[in-house]
Amino acid sequence: MRLRPAKPPGRLITLVPLVDAMLILLVFFLVTSTYLDLDRLPLAETRQQAGAGAGPADTLLIRLAPDGTAVISGRPVGDLETAARVALGPDPVAGVLLFPSPAASVQALVSAMEALTRAGAPSIRIVRTDAP
Repeated sequence: MRLRPAKPPGRLITLVPLVDAMLILLVFFLVTSTYLDLDRLPLAETRQQAGAGAGPADTLLIRLAPDGTAVISGRPVGDLETAARVALGPDPVAGVLLFPSPAASVQALVSAMEALTRAGAPSIRIVRTDAP
């Protein structure tokens, strides 16, 4: 009776280094990713799109560029008061989110708030981000 020697078992592939590498990649991509531009978020809808009632969809987002110009829906506007009157409509019930650039001057922010108040904005909220 001839016994054959048993074949040595194949090498086992452990998953621990693979899990470690995936965790490192996950942390890397989380740290290096960029966030979306707020102009691309669907925050500012017109009343015709959102319906007649006042709600969270009736919010107008206005960005204040570093040079002090206002940007509505990605387009710079010259006269903020007129543009806000047009965007808010004849019976303004929408709130306004004012998003100033960290490099914008305080005077530009105050001027924008005054123009929005003259345009009849019922509420103005300033959205602040920490400077990078």
